[in-house]
Amino acid sequence: MANETILLIEDEKNIAELVKYNLEQDGFRVLTAAKGTTGLESALKDKPALVVLDLMLPEMSGLDVCKALKQNDKTRTIPIIMLTAKGTESDKIVGLELGADDYMTKPFSPRELVARVKAVLRRAKDRPKVEMMRAGTLELDLTKHELRLKEKPVELTAKEFELLKTLMEASGRVLSREFLLERVWGYDNSVNIETRTVDMHIGQLRKKLGKESPRIVTVKSVGYRFDGE
Repeated sequence: MANETILLIEDEKNIAELVKYNLEQDGFRVLTAAKGTTGLESALKDKPALVVLDLMLPEMSGLDVCKALKQNDKTRTIPIIMLTAKGTESDKIVGLELGADDYMTKPFSPRELVARVKAVLRRAKDRPKVEMMRAGTLELDLTKHELRLKEKPVELTAKEFELLKTLMEASGRVLSREFLLERVWGYDNSVNIETRTVDMHIGQLRKKLGKESPRIVTVKSVGYRFDGE
């Protein structure tokens, strides 16, 4: 994990210097950008292992940078940790919905951020290398990041895609809401974001799956499982 490149997009100079120092102390190579536009350019050019992205940036917001990275085939798999002074649930959901892997609210401990960076990188490396997952008329293309039903593409958000993939990978095992929050949203415990967020995403996912929606089974008081048979 040492010597991997981290892109830090942060316009507050003192925070950027502190985070850069702590990451470098752990052996990471750190690139910095103080604007959303230059940060996006750097991500596209340098292909970092992970991006630490502030939400409030000049010229282009962190949310717009995140959206642009996740919509580009060349950068969509790069993990993103978002930083913001805002701590409301709605702000967290927006960032995570766009595809961010984790979320930290200012002020934060630089050492905790380094620990989060390492954890997100480990999760990214542990992802299976399967290219296609199928069940009935449902095809989940992991290479193209696309869902198809009866060979017709269905548009999913980044979190809907990850949620469906996680359920399918479990091969019929029941997954708790807390587990899904950790695996899909990247949180180590469920206090950071409420479990109803999972239910909301399951509801939207079922609507998009149409006739295949019964494959997502609710297990009362426990969580969800995917019926692949």
